[in-house]
This record gives sequence, structure tokens and C-alpha cells, in this order.
Amino acid sequence: MIDILNRVRNKDLQAKIVTAEEAAAIIKPGMNVGTSGFTPSGYPKAVPMALAARMEKEHFQINLWTGASTGDEEDGALARADGIKFRMPYQTNNDMRKAINNGKIDYCDLHLSESAQLARYGFLGGKIDVAIVEACAITEEGNIIPTTSMGNSASYVETADVVIVEVNTTQPVELEGMHDVYVPLDPPNRLPIPIVKPNDRIGTPYIPCTPDKIKYIVPCDIPDHTRALGEIDENSRKMSHNFIELLNKEIADGRMPKNLLPLQSGVGAVANAVISGFVDSDLKDLTVFTEVIQDGMFDLIDAGKLAFASGTALSPSPEGLDRFYKNIKEYRKHIVLRPQEVANSPEVARRIGIIAMNTAIEADIYGNINSTHIMGSKMMNGIGGSGDFARNAYLTVFFTVSTAKGGAISSIVPMCSHTDHTEHDVDIIVTEQGLADLRGLSPRQRAKVIIENCAHPDFKPMLMDYYERALKETKNAHTPHILSEALSWHERFMSTGTMKK
Repeated sequence: MIDILNRVRNKDLQAKIVTAEEAAAIIKPGMNVGTSGFTPSGYPKAVPMALAARMEKEHFQINLWTGASTGDEEDGALARADGIKFRMPYQTNNDMRKAINNGKIDYCDLHLSESAQLARYGFLGGKIDVAIVEACAITEEGNIIPTTSMGNSASYVETADVVIVEVNTTQPVELEGMHDVYVPLDPPNRLPIPIVKPNDRIGTPYIPCTPDKIKYIVPCDIPDHTRALGEIDENSRKMSHNFIELLNKEIADGRMPKNLLPLQSGVGAVANAVISGFVDSDLKDLTVFTEVIQDGMFDLIDAGKLAFASGTALSPSPEGLDRFYKNIKEYRKHIVLRPQEVANSPEVARRIGIIAMNTAIEADIYGNINSTHIMGSKMMNGIGGSGDFARNAYLTVFFTVSTAKGGAISSIVPMCSHTDHTEHDVDIIVTEQGLADLRGLSPRQRAKVIIENCAHPDFKPMLMDYYERALKETKNAHTPHILSEALSWHERFMSTGTMKK
């Protein structure tokens, strides 16, 4: 109790410290609840778990708005309690995914940069009734000091009727000062976001809040439960090597400075492995303007190669999070966390010249990318921030291993079963087989380059055979397709478990 009192520096607010059950009791059926959290970092834990326990007894549902995915104590617990009617804008939880794909949860998959503004405008089914935000402390003035993510927290606090603050005593107070909280005005009053380089600070180190808006304060001692990252395997090393070779050529040709342009990297093991590959390169004095800070970026800091990283969340492995906490005084010199509508701002990405690096579920021979759906219908996670960056980056790159399901299916297909990023936004496709530079190519030229450089040898003949027959049947059309056969690639896997003949 002494620790929580030390962290709630406004003496009047100390009277609002209650249990998670008391705080959860104010949430009513059908409410729009906005929470902190972006990946399993900085999300509330105690109140969602108490709410889920109540839902299992009373059975009611809410609409849950977050920054992105959250941990199992929130997304998992509420999904298992059948307590969510509507969810936005991104998720990665297995129980949540199952509920979405069996029709129990209505899921709105959004570009992450847009979600806060849509919430403020009321386009998502009204206003926010309750905001639940994790903090490491509350200032004397009642302002909220976030923890390991920013996400949409600032906007939710600004617009909610009621704010519940979970003060998490496992989060180090040394996090204070790592945040740069800036919420853009909405049109027609919006001004340019005044960021010209990743280490610019434009806001406050806390979420502005008045004491009277905070209804309850809940102590919490549950740490972030981040996810393990897959080991950096040979395929990942090859993809990283293929891409770094291209970057070195861009530098040699005078199209990029020696320290590159700011890097953006998506979430997950492949993205982390690609970033880690920069450690063994000759590149240095790098900067990052991205969503998530993962283990690979700590590697770059430790190697003296990363000058500064701007993101909206720390999303390392459990070992990486422990590493961060143990060396927080050094890492905080190189890292700032911002609201996601700033971290993912398309305007900033276009202006400062981002190198966008994201992962694909599948890519087709013309350069279209599916990053969200399995076999065109089952949601995996969501588009996240990849669209914010892909359309606006200086260089847009998608990575995928050339096969999936142990080699049973090709990740390079005649036609994507679902398209998130069209050929117009994709510059480079990288697999462990090689790299396809699509800049300035027509669809027919792209098909040959992608098949030759990115497809697995087991599937390259099939893809080329399809392309050549499509050329013949369409009389050399601009984008040759045999539609029934393009779709049959996916149907073949559904019926036989393999795309091989």
C-alpha cells in the first residue's frame, strides 16, 4: 500500500483507491470501453479480469476499443467470458480470434492511425463511456504517466466520461519521461504534426487529465505478459541479408544516405529477425520511426548502431522486457513512446521518408499483398499499422517465407485470396529465395521477377505455367489472369492440404 500511495502523488486522489471489483462494477452492459495497451504492453489487467469474472456470472457484453492487441488478462479473459460484442482495431489473442471467426464478436479491422479520430468523432457507435488506462504513477496535478505503451490512451482519456487508472507497481517509475504525448486537433482545426526527425519531442511526458475525471484508482501488481519471439532461423537471416544488400546498393547509387532513412518495422518474429540482421551489417547511426520497439532494436542500441527509436509501444520478448528493465537508464536515452496516431501518422511517414518493413501472409505474382486473412475468409490478426506506412513510405517492403505449412503451400500465389496492400503500394518483396524489386515495372514484368526471385523451387514451375497460360488465354492482357484457376490454388489446399500437383 505504501508503494501505491507514493505513486499517486495527488493526495486527494488517494481517496479514490479501490479494488478492481469495485471499479469494474461501474461498467454497464453495452458500454463502449476504451483501454490502454498496444501489443501485450501497457494494458490494464486487474480491472478487465474482474470484469470478466463478473460477466461469467451476469453474462453481458461491452464494446472494447484499444490501441492494438492486448494481453490475455484483457483480450483473452473477456473473450472467454463471451463479454465482447464489438472489438477494434487490432488483436492477436487466440480466444479472441476464434470468437471473431465463429461470428461471436463483430471485429472492425482498422488502420491504426485512424482509430483514435474515428473514436473521437463517434463513428464507432457513440462516445467512450469508460477509459481504463495503466499508469506507473499519477502526478500532483492528476496527470497520468503511462507505462510501456501509448496507443490510443491519450485520446480515450480526453473523450471518456469516466476514467479508471490502474497504477501498476511492477512497472518501473523510471518510465516517467519516456513519453511524448501529443493529440492532434481534429479537422477543420488540425495543424501539421511538427516532427521532422524521430527524436523530436512535441508534447508532454504525461497524459493530461484533471483529478475530477478520474473515478477510481486500482492498484495492480501483474506484469506485462509479452510474447516470446521465434528464434532467428536461417530463412530469416537470408531475408535480412537479401534486403541489406539492396539497401547498400541504394546507398551506392546515391538514392539513400549512409545511415539510411528512418526504419519502420512491423510486429513479430520475422520483423524482429530482419532488424537484428542490421547488427552484423556495416550500417550505423540508424534511426527508427515505427510502432513497436522489439528485441532487435535493443540489439542495435547495444551495438552502438541505433541513435534513436520513436514508437508507440515496447513489445519485446519476456527476456527482452527483463533486459530493458535492467538497463532502462541507458535504453531510455534512445527511445520515445508517442500516441499511435502520431507514431503511425501517414503524413509524417511520407514527409520524413520511412523505409517500411512489414510481413505478408501471401503475395501474388503481380505484387498484391494479403497480410490479414487465411484462405481469404478467416481473420488472423488484422492490418495493424502496415497500411499507414505502406502507402506513404519512401520504400515499402514486404517479407514472407516462400512456403507455409511445412512446405505444403506456396506463399507466392497467382492471386491473393484477400488483398490488404495493392500492387500500387508495394516496392519490394523479399523471401529467403531472393528479392523482387518492383519499382517501375508493369504487371507482366512484375510477375516474371516475383516468380523467378521469390518463389520456392517446388512451386516456381507451377506459377510460371499459370502465368504463361494466362498470357495466352487473355491475349497478353495488362494483368493476365485465369480467374477460376487462380482461385483454385486456394481451393486445392482446402481439399487436399497441399498446393502441389
